[in-house]
Amino acid sequence: MLERADFLEAMAPVLQWVNTYLQSIEKYPVKSQVAPNAIYQALPASLPRAPESIAQILKDLEEIILPGITHWQHPNFHAYFPANSSIESVLGELITAAIGAQCMIWETSPAAAELEERLMEWIRDAIGLPADFEGCIQDTASSATITAILTAREVKTDFQANEMGVPPNLRVYCSTETHSSIEKGVKICGIGSRNVVKIPVDEQQRMIPELLEKHIQADVAKGYLPTCVVAAIGTTSTVAVDPLPAIAAICKRYQVWLHIDAAYAGNALFLPEYQWMIEGAEYADSFVFNPHKWLFTNFDCSAYFVKNAEALIKTFEILPEYLKTKTRGQVNDYRDWGIPLGRRFRALKLWFVLRSYGLEGLQQKLRKHIELNHFFAEQIAQHPDLELISKPFLNFTCFRINPKNGDYNEHQLNQLNEDLINRLNQSGKAYLTHTKINGQYVIRIIFGQTYIEKRHVENVFQLIVNHTKELLGTHS
Repeated sequence: MLERADFLEAMAPVLQWVNTYLQSIEKYPVKSQVAPNAIYQALPASLPRAPESIAQILKDLEEIILPGITHWQHPNFHAYFPANSSIESVLGELITAAIGAQCMIWETSPAAAELEERLMEWIRDAIGLPADFEGCIQDTASSATITAILTAREVKTDFQANEMGVPPNLRVYCSTETHSSIEKGVKICGIGSRNVVKIPVDEQQRMIPELLEKHIQADVAKGYLPTCVVAAIGTTSTVAVDPLPAIAAICKRYQVWLHIDAAYAGNALFLPEYQWMIEGAEYADSFVFNPHKWLFTNFDCSAYFVKNAEALIKTFEILPEYLKTKTRGQVNDYRDWGIPLGRRFRALKLWFVLRSYGLEGLQQKLRKHIELNHFFAEQIAQHPDLELISKPFLNFTCFRINPKNGDYNEHQLNQLNEDLINRLNQSGKAYLTHTKINGQYVIRIIFGQTYIEKRHVENVFQLIVNHTKELLGTHS
């Protein structure tokens, strides 16, 4: 049990542990190799009665906890979308934890509110969003999406749903490729999953605007109220970019709230050459992307922007006596900008990252990852047993085993690729995930780790080649 006077002495071995971990992270298997319940069984069944030393806690961290960790900061982590950190972000998190502020309103820490406000302006301007958007930091894009749908619900019902309950005829539209959090959010908002309309996609996995408009027209004729459209800038499976200008025009025509989910790919908007992805955003109502995915900032940190902040605040504000302040109306009380009352000081770690990298440093790192991805895709395209499923986009590539000289049906190819990804992940040398496109089992790979180098890309490609050769040998 430590006192403040013990901090430096206690912190020394912790800092040493963190430094050792960061310097030697590549020695660990990327994906945890433990069996289900192994960590649970290794932990004591009850709380220790007597105080235990930091040394003992660190020993158990190393021996019990670490084997059950999948190392998201490992340069050979290529699964899902990364949750990237950086030295700057770790330092910011440390200070945030030490300050321990609860930043629900301006009065509880003015610097937290005002730093967040200014950072959102920096980001808005840097990524090319219109100047009439205002932003705040949410925990995740899932929460931001719920926030957007709730605000859209209130706008559509003239703010009566909060008072009288949710009418049964609201409709929310997204593509068949949109993230599962959309349907989950609609359920939480009381609109009901049956009122989620999934719009088909084209051959590039993008929402088809003409079909969106037909569904909206049909719903209006049936007495439904089209409430919100969620457009994806970078879908989860294939990082597809929905045609925003056409979707925005439809939303404007039918007065439907347009929310843009750019959770991962939105980070690329710091590069001017990719700002075409949000052409038409001036007609959107809300927008979200996650700095914790590809902007080197610890999870969780999601940047949420809204055009009509008054509608947002009106949706969420409740003012009990104990939260009334003399500064209300002069400053942003961010507890009214989303679901939770309590808020972490997330802006501090983001501030550390943005200042330490600067815009040019961010752009340099993002472009490096994109270049590494194109290098990888070239190797895949040149290999006779591997196939690119689509052109590499940003730092994402989709591929599969498909031997040019083989005679495999789709079922056999799917099984081969499932076997390949299982072998890769069980090796501990890389971690990849899969998706299905038109019934094809395909492998996704992302090159977004903060400190990834070309050698890591070369190593994972060779690993793929070696396991492919072994698999084709056993299946021949």
